[in-house]
Amino acid sequence: MEPQISNEAKARLLDHISHIYDDDVTPHVHAQLLGILERELRVHAEGPKTVRSPLSEQSAILIAYGDQVNEPGVPPLRTLTRIVDETAKGLITDIHILPFFPYSSDDGFSVIDYEAVDPTLGDWEDIARLTDRFGLMTDLVINHVSTQSAWFQGFLHGDETYADYFIVVEEDADLSDVVRPRALPLLTAFDTAEGRRHVWTTFSADQIDLNYANPDVLLRMIEVLLTYVRRGATLVRLDAVAFLWKRIGSPCIHCEETHRIIKLMRTVLDVVGPQVLLITETNVPHDENIGYFGDGTDEAQLVYQFPLPPLVVDAFHNEDATSLTEWADALEMPPGRATFFNFLASHDGIGLRPLEGIVPASRVETMVERTQQNGGQVSHMLGQDGRETAYELNISYFDALSDPNGAEPIDTQVRKFLTAQSIMLSLIGVPGIYFHSLFGSRSWPEGVSQQGSPRGINREKLPLDTLTTDLHNPASIRAQVFSGYRDLLLARSRNPAFHPRAPQRILTLDPRVFAILRGDETSPPVLCLHNVSSESVALSLMPAFAELSRRLPCGGHSPGTVDPARLTLAPFETLWLTDVGTAK
Repeated sequence: MEPQISNEAKARLLDHISHIYDDDVTPHVHAQLLGILERELRVHAEGPKTVRSPLSEQSAILIAYGDQVNEPGVPPLRTLTRIVDETAKGLITDIHILPFFPYSSDDGFSVIDYEAVDPTLGDWEDIARLTDRFGLMTDLVINHVSTQSAWFQGFLHGDETYADYFIVVEEDADLSDVVRPRALPLLTAFDTAEGRRHVWTTFSADQIDLNYANPDVLLRMIEVLLTYVRRGATLVRLDAVAFLWKRIGSPCIHCEETHRIIKLMRTVLDVVGPQVLLITETNVPHDENIGYFGDGTDEAQLVYQFPLPPLVVDAFHNEDATSLTEWADALEMPPGRATFFNFLASHDGIGLRPLEGIVPASRVETMVERTQQNGGQVSHMLGQDGRETAYELNISYFDALSDPNGAEPIDTQVRKFLTAQSIMLSLIGVPGIYFHSLFGSRSWPEGVSQQGSPRGINREKLPLDTLTTDLHNPASIRAQVFSGYRDLLLARSRNPAFHPRAPQRILTLDPRVFAILRGDETSPPVLCLHNVSSESVALSLMPAFAELSRRLPCGGHSPGTVDPARLTLAPFETLWLTDVGTAK
């Protein structure tokens, strides 16, 4: 018996489509989509099943490029899988391979062919080898495609199939209301078979925005999504999805049609790949960002926690955790079964827009100045008033916290960095750990000129022998960071209090300390204390925490006990405490 699509799912699909397109095309789009899903269900019924464990305190996602680590004569995807398997098996459950498709620019985010593996990285067999060992998170670069793609080349040469795949706008159109993530022209002129055309390019002249007002584009991208599911993806990241729908005269961000498209994709996955989780990448202020949870059951299961990276930097720069504490205290548990995707560093920079309304402009300017002093750069966006404003900090997270040319001892820099990572690991949600954070990388200034982008400073690709040599040298930053990170991840994975949806309570103990209590009566609590200052901080915990005296093996500590009534945190120290009778 062939697998069937339930009537309830059919109705939900129809409802979403009817909110995206006009009534005269909705039935046709619905019928086409059902045909795609029925074919995919038959394929799934005949092939192997991808199974992923539910999200838990053990979940940790590594973010890496396919060629993050290289060795002569070996496909980089194969090398990456092997080095993570050898060093971090049991610490990392999933790997987010940044776009591993043929591309023309932006380090993978100008995709030429959505359904092929870049041959310089490996092939689909190498992806399958990875999925045998780890969960796979893949990017659906949903907003735009490369100028070199067959789709755009077809458009340029007059192929009717692609005539309406892209957004052509009159050069003198009023686009002043459009929210811009870049200080670059919104339109790019191209010579086509039909003459000179100005095409919408939100991010760069090599990244051509797709026209989702054409339902053929949406259906084709759903086929791409299902290709990734068939190839073993268990998480799909919707890149730059907030800008998906365009309506001249509006900001062209967070449109209702965009949310409906995500809901449609969620329903598609509920039918074909219920094990697959959607994660939205929307680098915007927090209140806008959490809108992508929907009701917790109908949109993204995970949403990037964008305010966290700059707030942690702000706390260490000012040796004051007050803004971080107040923000975390105001967080609400995500609805339904959804949760946050927590991260500090990624292939992109440290976004500043999420600080709007949280941190005073003067503190943001301090972060900008400190970043430049520490060898980093600052990218800008074009505001609706026509002025450029700082958009993101381009620097490795290690150097964002510590000046590489300063006098601060290396062990202090490492301790500061690991305390920052501990803050991220202790919060509600699933941690996303950038490769260069797990392995303690500093900034790579040469990458800016080599890649032609400020983001290149944090995108170094490493020779395998360099990485392994550093990891075997106990005095190296890499070895010290990885050792400390390993302890944090092991302690986290062994305590149900760190489940992605376990309750959290933010405590106000001292302005220099970020304190968070995780767990409830169903999971023994863990109290996480983080000193963001260069001073020792004496704490006297309230009697309610008297039983939390068992020190977990993290932050450079061995297991032991402390007196919670007379506790002193050393400069930049992390301390995780739990009940003596329940600690593992």
